[in-house]
Amino acid sequence: MMYRRFFKRCFDFSLSLTAIVLLSPVYLALAILVRLKLGSPVLFRQRRPGKDGVIFGMYKFRSMTEERDENGELLPDEKRLTSFGKKLRATSLDELPELFNILKGDMSIVGPRPLLVQYLPLYNEEQKHRHDVLPGLTGLAQVNGRNAISWEEKFRLDVEYAGNVTFMGDLKIILKTAVSVLRHEGISSDTHATMEPFTGTERKEKG
Repeated sequence: MMYRRFFKRCFDFSLSLTAIVLLSPVYLALAILVRLKLGSPVLFRQRRPGKDGVIFGMYKFRSMTEERDENGELLPDEKRLTSFGKKLRATSLDELPELFNILKGDMSIVGPRPLLVQYLPLYNEEQKHRHDVLPGLTGLAQVNGRNAISWEEKFRLDVEYAGNVTFMGDLKIILKTAVSVLRHEGISSDTHATMEPFTGTERKEKG
């Protein structure tokens, strides 16, 4: 509890600042590559719910084109995700700008991943507890299957983490994340280029 209340923010700030400084050449190289491969803008900002459901702007490197159909609607992810974009996602390099969100205090190094705003009314009472803590760059669900596991399992792991935040737990998740990234594990689900949309958890009738 002491770590969660007082030291986790110091840990997040110092680690994200150090990473940003050390990775500055990588940021520059990626910005140039994204501009050449996918065009402008290099970054995209998307509204995501953070702690207690408060909305913030999350930054990522673009990994998809802006291709649209005849009605002006964006094409499905699998149509807009280029080979270059797939490599960005496989290495998680598209998520590096989120370190600035961590520096600002919108996110943490470890926590449940910030999902889409439209999912907020779909969570059941237990799943809502994933928002008891700051969202993270990585989390317990990310090192236990990432996009290859079901939404229900992902949320179960998120809630489990939110109820038991410890320094050693965070450290283990960070180390496991490094291994998962190197192995390119759980990048996409079996049925979707990234992850199929969450439509709510089916409630089971009591017999």
